Amino acid sequence: MKQSDQIQAPLSSKGLHYGWVVVLVGTLSIFACLGLARFAFGMLLPSMRDALGMTYDEMGFLGTGNFAGYLVAVAVTPFLLRRITPRVLIASGLLLIAVCMLVISVSGSYTTILVFYTVVGIGSGIANIPLMVLVSYWFRPQQRGRAAGLIVVGSGFAIILSGFLIPALNVSFGSNGWRAGWVVLSVIVLLVAVIAALLLRNDPVEKGLEPVGVAHDLNYDPSATKGPYSTTRILCHLGGLYFIFGATYVIYGTFIVTTMVEEYAFAEKVAGHFWSWVGFFSLFSGTMFGLLSDRIGRKGGLMIVFSVQTVAYLLAGSNLGATALIGSVVLYGVAAFAIPAIMAAAVGDYLGKARAAAAFSIVTFCFAFGQTMGPAIAGMVAESTGTFTTSYLTSALLTGVAVMWVRLLPEPPAIH
Repeated sequence: MKQSDQIQAPLSSKGLHYGWVVVLVGTLSIFACLGLARFAFGMLLPSMRDALGMTYDEMGFLGTGNFAGYLVAVAVTPFLLRRITPRVLIASGLLLIAVCMLVISVSGSYTTILVFYTVVGIGSGIANIPLMVLVSYWFRPQQRGRAAGLIVVGSGFAIILSGFLIPALNVSFGSNGWRAGWVVLSVIVLLVAVIAALLLRNDPVEKGLEPVGVAHDLNYDPSATKGPYSTTRILCHLGGLYFIFGATYVIYGTFIVTTMVEEYAFAEKVAGHFWSWVGFFSLFSGTMFGLLSDRIGRKGGLMIVFSVQTVAYLLAGSNLGATALIGSVVLYGVAAFAIPAIMAAAVGDYLGKARAAAAFSIVTFCFAFGQTMGPAIAGMVAESTGTFTTSYLTSALLTGVAVMWVRLLPEPPAIH
C-alpha cells in the first residue's frame, strides 16, 4: 500500500477529508473579507451619498481607497507569510475589517470614512491571499479548480444578503440605515474571524493527511517542472489577465446599483433585489467554471468567462432599457467569481505548490492595481458625463481583448 493510501484510509471511513472543512471555512472567510467588505459597499453607497453629500468622483475614490489598501496588503503579505501562519493572518485580517467597519458606522466625516475603508481593504488582502494559497496546499491539481470555485462563492452569499438586508435597514433606521448596516456587517465579520481562528489549518500535515486528490507519483514535484515558457512570462501573462479582470468587474460591482437608482429610476429596494440576483447567479460561478477548467483546461475556462463578461458589460452600456440590464445582471453574476477560482488553480498548475504563495501574490498585485484604478476613473468619467455608460463599454472592450490574449497562454505542465 502506498504511503498516501495509508495516511488517508482512516479518513475515508469517516467520509470527509479535512480539506473540505478548510473549503467551508474558506467560503465563510470570503463571504466576510470580500463579500461583505467589498460587495455590500455598492448597496450602502446610495444612502451614504445622500447622507454625506458625496459627488460621483468622491464615491469612486472611496472604492479606490479600499482597493489601494488591498494593493498594499498584496505587497506585504508574502513577507508576512514567511513569519506568520496563514490561519493567523486570515483571522487577523478579518478582525481588522470588523473593527474598521465599526468605526465607519459612527463616522460623520468623508475623510475618516475614506481612511478606514482603505484599511478595510488592507484587511481584505491579508485575509484573502493566504486563503487562496491554502488551495494549493490542501488540494492536488485535478481538484484545485473545484475547491477554489467553492471558496469564492462566499461573495455570492454576501451579495444576496446585502441586497435584502441593506434596504430593510434603511427602511427601519431611515437616514441612519447605512450606519446600522456597517454595524451589522462588523458583527458578522467578527464571528467569521472567530470561526477561522478555530477551524482553519495551515497544511494537511497538521492533521496527518495528504492533500485531496490522487497522487500518481509520490516523487513528482510540480514546482520543478519546466514548461515551454519562463516563470517571468507566465507571471506577466496571468498578471495581465488578472489586471483586466480587476479593472473591469469592480466598476460594475461598485456602480451598477447607483446606475439602477439614478439612471433607470429604480427604487432602492428593487435595485437591491436585482443585486441579490447577481449574488444568486454568482453562487454557480466559481464552482461551475472551476470544474469546467479542471476538465477543459485553465485556458479554455478563462476564454469562456471573459467572453461572458464582455457581453454583460456591453448590455450594461447599451442603453437598451431594463430588459438588457436584467440580462447584464444575470451574465455578470454567472461569471462574477470564476476568474479568481481559475486563477488560483492556474498558479498552482503552472508554478507548483512551493512557489504558489509568491506567485499568487504577484498576480494578485496586478489584479489589485487594476481594481484600484477602475472606480476612480469610472467615477471621474461619470461626474463629467453624468452616466456610467462609457465605463461599461470600455470594460467590454478590455475583456474582449482578454479573450484574444488568453489564446496566447501556453499549456501548463502535465498534471499528476
